[in-house]
Amino acid sequence: MIRSLPLQDLRANSQARFTPPRPWAPLTEAEWALVATQLDIVRMAGRRGADPRARVNAIFMVAVRGLPWRRVPEASGRPDTISRQFRRWARQGLWLRLLAVCRAPGAPLVLHRMEYRICRVARRAMRGLGDIAANSAERLGALTAMPVLPVYRHRPENVTYVRNWMRGIITARMAEPWTAPIAKLRRLLALERHFLGRPWWRRDAPP
Repeated sequence: MIRSLPLQDLRANSQARFTPPRPWAPLTEAEWALVATQLDIVRMAGRRGADPRARVNAIFMVAVRGLPWRRVPEASGRPDTISRQFRRWARQGLWLRLLAVCRAPGAPLVLHRMEYRICRVARRAMRGLGDIAANSAERLGALTAMPVLPVYRHRPENVTYVRNWMRGIITARMAEPWTAPIAKLRRLLALERHFLGRPWWRRDAPP
């Protein structure tokens, strides 16, 4: 029955995996060159800003270590400035672009070394970007970048589709309710519960 639904693909992404944790370290010259290339692509017109490399380093450190913005090192700049820059780059698509590049087939080794940092900063960005970003991470199979594992996610479009399907079945059998396909409705209810997601806590987030 599930295969007949015009919904999001429910099959497991064969490329989905967790990214092994790595400790934070400042960007090397090769790593910064790759980040700077993507930064030049997404940057909007305006001032370049003071020392973008230091700001990227500070953002990666906060994301990897799970720190509040107030813990940004003084040498990197004011915490509120760094957090604003993080959100601005998130809206411009920098973190998702980096995630897509490092998950692309044939990505250079230097990107693989950065993948954990990129996943963690992308996950932090999803607090503001919402489902669009989470869907992108899920399609890329970047489980560590997701705010919650796929099984917990609420999928409102799928819920609406299944509810409309059940409503159509029930409406068509109003005159003879005893003829309603009970087994099919039960399967649809189970599918609805699946798409509603499950309650989750911070401990359920990917490592």
